[in-house]
Amino acid sequence: MRRIIFSVINILFISITISAQTPSGSDILKQVDKNLIFDKAETVTTMIIHGRSGTRTVKSINWIEGKEKAFVEYTDPARERGQKMLKLGDQLWNYIPEPTDRIITISGHLLRQSVMGSDMSYEDITENRKLIDMYNAKVTGSEKINGRDCYVLELTAKVDDINYYSRKVWVDKERWLPLKEERYAKGGKPLKKIEILDVFRVENRWYPRKVLYKDLLQNGGGTEYVVESLNTHVNIPESQFTKAALKK
Repeated sequence: MRRIIFSVINILFISITISAQTPSGSDILKQVDKNLIFDKAETVTTMIIHGRSGTRTVKSINWIEGKEKAFVEYTDPARERGQKMLKLGDQLWNYIPEPTDRIITISGHLLRQSVMGSDMSYEDITENRKLIDMYNAKVTGSEKINGRDCYVLELTAKVDDINYYSRKVWVDKERWLPLKEERYAKGGKPLKKIEILDVFRVENRWYPRKVLYKDLLQNGGGTEYVVESLNTHVNIPESQFTKAALKK
C-alpha cells in the first residue's frame, strides 16, 4: 500500500515539476513578440517567387515604425521599380508609377490578395502587431524542428480584424522564434505554411534570415522571403509615412 502511495506521489511530483518548467502560451507569445517586434526598423529584402510559370526575384526596401506604420519601396526588377506601399493603421495604399501613375486604396478582401504574384498577402507584408494582442495561446506539447527543441502552440483569434483565425506554431525554446507555422481560416481550412530556413542574430535577439511561405490555395512552389539587412537604429522622418511620399 505504501509503495502505491509513494508511486502516486512521485507521479504527481514529476507532473508538477514538468508543468512548472513549461511556460504558459501567453508567456511564450510575449517572448516571441519581444524578440521579433522592433520600435523602428529598416530592412532590405528579396522575394524569390517560385510560380507555376517559373521563378522571379523582387527586391525592396522596407521601413516600419510601431504597429501602425509601414512603407515599402520596390527596387528591382526594372518593371517593378518605383512601386510603393504605405500602411497607416488599418489603411493601405499601393502606388503604381507606370503606366497609370496612380495611388490605389487596398482594403477589405483585397488585403488578402497576393503581392507581386508571391505567396505573401498585403497583410503578411505589412503586419507588425504583437501576437499576444491578436491570439489566445495554448501549449500542446514539444517537438524538434530541424534539430531545435520547440514548444508547440495552438493560437486562436481573440480579435475580429484578423486574416488567420487560428495557427499552429512551433517556437524555438531557446531563441523564441516560430520555426514553423500552419495558418487556418475560421472554418479550419488550411491557408498557409511557413518555415524559417535560416536565422541571424541582431544584438541579443534572433531574427529570421530566410523564410519560406507557401500559399496552400496556389499551385506554385512557394516564396522565399530573405532579409538581406536589418537596421534597428534608423531615424525615419515622419514624411516617410505619408501619401505624398508614394509619388516621390
